[in-house]
Order: sequence, then structure tokens, then C-alpha cells
Amino acid sequence: MKVLSISTDRKLFEDGSAVLQRSLEYSAKMQELHIVVFSLKSHDLEFKKIDNLHIHSTNSKSRLFYFFDALRISRKIIIREGFSPNSTVITCQDPFETGLVGYFLKKKFHLPLQLQIHTDFLSSYFTNNVLNKIRVFIASFVIPKADGLRVVSSVILDSLRSKFPNLNLHVDILPIFVDVERIFRFEKQFYTPEKIPNSVFVASRFTKEKRIDVAIEAFKKVITKDNNAQMTIIGDGPERKNIERKIRELNLGKSVNIEVWNNDVPENLYKKAEVFLLTSEFEGYGMTLIEAGAVGCSIVTTKVGIAQTGLFRDGFNAHVCPVGDVECLSEKLIDLITNEQKRKLFKERMQDSIRGTAISREEYVDRYVDLLKKLIKNV
Repeated sequence: MKVLSISTDRKLFEDGSAVLQRSLEYSAKMQELHIVVFSLKSHDLEFKKIDNLHIHSTNSKSRLFYFFDALRISRKIIIREGFSPNSTVITCQDPFETGLVGYFLKKKFHLPLQLQIHTDFLSSYFTNNVLNKIRVFIASFVIPKADGLRVVSSVILDSLRSKFPNLNLHVDILPIFVDVERIFRFEKQFYTPEKIPNSVFVASRFTKEKRIDVAIEAFKKVITKDNNAQMTIIGDGPERKNIERKIRELNLGKSVNIEVWNNDVPENLYKKAEVFLLTSEFEGYGMTLIEAGAVGCSIVTTKVGIAQTGLFRDGFNAHVCPVGDVECLSEKLIDLITNEQKRKLFKERMQDSIRGTAISREEYVDRYVDLLKKLIKNV
């Protein structure tokens, strides 16, 4: 099987990155895997080839040219490599810009098309800006034209069934992979640092939909009850300056610390923090919730992504609040910070729940590849 993937993940060009490692594992079970990545010329990303994995940069002059450059490069790959419908699949990272590229390739070359849906784009919060409204329009056009969909949660599947009641194509649930086995194994084999008393941990991209401002406002109320509480926010992104301004405005400079994300910091902080906090408006899955739960953090989260499923039981193994509800979030943070017995109970129950749903890395790779093979068989 030959696979052409359209992606936006520039970490594919970083040696040692998790996404590159996964792609190598996928390609080991394929004849060829070509990935075309939306990227700017200024990113200075060069073509990368490792065995049968080929990673191509669009090297676009502007974001406006991502679509056209990806389409041009993909056409050349298909023609040069002799991709045919009975041996090739196109997979796109989203049903938006990359999905539109996939649609035109499918239309011209008659190759089966899989769209991957990682975010809950049918959430009312998703359309808070013009670009996302356009993306929903694109998705509504390309999804019915695909041959298969891979969604990361049952929440997204339910949304799709409601939006497209007559959808006649393969829809499969395959969550984002979290190496839970490694986390549990690491916890048993290596020293686990002591928890920092009264500590809250946030790990997120700094974008508007993550609502870090809500996390800060909720923590401000925590400080009024416990002035020894500390919050660490790890991440980066376009909202960084606004987040820093919010911290200054609420006079939280001594209680809130921002750290830049790297591959080693998060797991160590998960282990040290007593409570993990997520305040997003929407999520497709919520990988950090699984990571935090597996490591042993008690969790306070908005009702998004996987927190809307039966895995998260409010008041049993986590606290789940409505989106944007500062009062609820602050109340639940205080409840866990001040109650060691409940933190321990939530930790144990969540770890048990996660163990019951975890799959191995090998099984995950096999399932991912099988979803693509299935589309070829049905051509």
C-alpha cells in the first residue's frame, strides 16, 4: 500500500519528535508514505527521506499559497510514483484546507480519500472567528465526498451523525495515541518526585479557544482562599502576551509561572502537580487529560472532548465543569487542593479507568494502517 498524506504538522521535520517516530512506524507497514506539509519558505524546511518515508515541505511564500502548493506537489508525486486506485490512499489531517487538497486529488486521480477529524468543529464555540466559519463550510462540502473518516472520539462521531444524517461512508473511531503503557511503566520503575503542595498545572497551546484567561481568573479565586497555592502554565502560542497581561492585571506574578513547552518538562510537572486544569472551549479529544490522569494528577476540566464521554465521571474520578464557568472551576480546584483523600481517590479511579481503555503502540499502529487498507479494498 502507498499512502499520500496532507498535513500541517511541521514537527515532522524535527529529528526525534513524536510525530516523526509515529510516521516511521506507519511507513514500516507500507510500501511508501509521502507526507506533504503546509509550511512557509521562511520556515526553511528541506525535503526529508528516511527509508520509505518521504516528507515534503510546500515552501510557500504565504499561507494563502498552502493549498495551491500542496496540490501541485501532490500531483507530481502521484504521477511520478505511479499511484493507482487499487494500491494508494490519500489521507488528510483535517476536513478543512488539507481536506480540500485531498478532494481535488481524489477527483482528478480517482484515489480513495480518508479525512481525519481531530477537533469538534461542529461545536458552537468553534465558529467564533471568520476563518473557522469558512472551515466549517469547507468541511460540509468535502466530508460527503470522502471514502472514509477517522475521528478521535465518540463525541465527534455523534456530532457528525447529527449534521450528516445520510452520510454513507466508513467512519471509524481511533483516538489520538497516548503511550499509557510507558507512563505506567515509568511510574513503577523510576523515582517519582514529591507533589508540590497546593499546586495546579496547565499544559496547552496559547490560543484563544484554550481559554487560559479563564484558568487564570479561576485561580485568582483560589488564591483568595489559599494564598500559598501555585499555578504553572506550560506552553506557547499567539496568546502569550495576553496571558502575561492577564497575570499582571490580577496581580498573580508571584503565584503563576509560565514555562515554555519541551519534550521533558510536561511529564515531570504532571508528577509534581496536585491538580491538572483544562479550560478549553472545545477539544476533539484532549490528550493532556489522558496524560495527566495516567501520571496521577487529579483533574478539573471543562466538559469538552473526552471529558464528555463515560471515561470522565464528574465527582467520581474527576471534576467536570461547564465551559467558561469560572465559579465552578475555582470551587472544584479549591475542593481538590484542600482535600488530600479526594485527590488520592480521584487519581486511583482515573488510572483504573484509563488502564481499561489503553492499547499498545503496536496495536495502535496496526489499527491506523488497517483503516487505510480497508479503503483500498472497497475501491
